Amino acid sequence: METLFGFAGLLIATMLALFIALALHWLLLQATFVLMQPATADRRHVRTAVEQGARLVARAYGKHR
Repeated sequence: METLFGFAGLLIATMLALFIALALHWLLLQATFVLMQPATADRRHVRTAVEQGARLVARAYGKHR
């Protein structure tokens, strides 16, 4: 009987550890997606700034010519 209680305790502890690991993995995945969002937003902003700078350079070059 004592062996059965030991096995049941081990089984419950293993299942609890499994669910905690899955929850932690899911939270870290969500955090990764949240942290990736500003990188894509900044990339679009830089591309717009480069285009605007190119227009300014072309306009300045055209006035001197």
